[in-house]
Amino acid sequence: MKTILRASAMCLLFAGSAMALTGERMAEMPLDKMTPAQRAVADAIMSGPRKGIGGPFNAWLRSPVLADRLQKVGEYIRFDTSLDKRVNEMAIIMTAQHWGSQYEWFAHAPLAIKAGLDPAIVAAIGAGNKPDNMKEDEAIVWEFTTQLRRDHAVDDAIYGRALEKFGEQGIMDLVAVNGYYDVVSMTLNVARVAPPAGEQLPFKQAGR
Repeated sequence: MKTILRASAMCLLFAGSAMALTGERMAEMPLDKMTPAQRAVADAIMSGPRKGIGGPFNAWLRSPVLADRLQKVGEYIRFDTSLDKRVNEMAIIMTAQHWGSQYEWFAHAPLAIKAGLDPAIVAAIGAGNKPDNMKEDEAIVWEFTTQLRRDHAVDDAIYGRALEKFGEQGIMDLVAVNGYYDVVSMTLNVARVAPPAGEQLPFKQAGR
């Protein structure tokens, strides 16, 4: 546990770029002030594995049908994906770093370490560097995700490696975790959702 906490603290030191957080834009929505449609979605989220409506959910509830569709996709991607939790969380924190998403990094860097990702790999991702000493599946996720973000496609070599390791379902789940957490990170940055008061910001500035 101490290793996780130390590594998590180390992960809070990396710098992003662009606009700094200056306060959340969307006030927390009390349950008793929600419309019936909003409350139904909130209850569905709170009764599921997440247990709360923090992170992007408070913002998404402004559009309750959208919130419901997204939370169902997110539940699969986070809890039921065919990918090992370790590499799934790796893709999530790569997305958080790409967007300079304060809250997403704060929430998922410790989860990545808890899932078994080496704290040194988490630190390298946070700094925007290619990690050393990755396992085979981690190296595939890093290269696949890096190419997808940089080139908006992946070459035959990394596609073949991913196919052999994860199968077609795993490839689709890897694409989906990147895309879903793009939406999460964009939401968090637009709504200026910050880590809890008193927590050190993982990036000096939010956004890209």
